[in-house]
Amino acid sequence: MIIPIPLRAALIGASLLTISGPSGAEPGRLLASQCAQCHGTNGAGPGFDELAGKSASELYHELIEMKYRANIEGIMDRQARGYTDGQLRKIADYLSTVPGTGGD
Repeated sequence: MIIPIPLRAALIGASLLTISGPSGAEPGRLLASQCAQCHGTNGAGPGFDELAGKSASELYHELIEMKYRANIEGIMDRQARGYTDGQLRKIADYLSTVPGTGGD
């Protein structure tokens, strides 16, 4: 059976919440591991928008906008639809704690 990418991301995210990671690893960090594929482990992947250092409210607003956009415009819209609003909040909260490099 082939599972669509957004559903796969949601399933992976949900399963990561049940895994005991290294001591002190918060759920947002585990959920944001999907983001690292493009944006890098530090939230500043080359060629992509820098996520690190942005405010949690800005990141959350952008993710929610992508999730509920009427027409899918790209991969980020699909990715955002694979998470619950609560999971997106945890991702945004975590990424806001990663120090930015001052890039875009």
